[in-house]
Amino acid sequence: MSARDGGLPRVQRRLVSPPGSPATDEVWSGANDAKVERLLLRKLQRRAQAGGLELRHSAYGYALIDSQRKRVDDRNDLTLREVESCLGRG
Repeated sequence: MSARDGGLPRVQRRLVSPPGSPATDEVWSGANDAKVERLLLRKLQRRAQAGGLELRHSAYGYALIDSQRKRVDDRNDLTLREVESCLGRG
């Protein structure tokens, strides 16, 4: 139904990005990667809690904290894959 048929008028405009900025096209792969990372993070948090640990994030990376509030392996710069490896061997 169009405006001529008594419907609502619609305007379609193309987004124009300012000079020097990235294109306005949507990139779905970035959203998919973020979702995979978020799901992995939640899974690792559950595994850490089941083992009596806490998974924390900082500007440097991730750290596993034990019940005495000490870092496991004295590291606070783990990636999610390294956290997964630590939880797998423990």
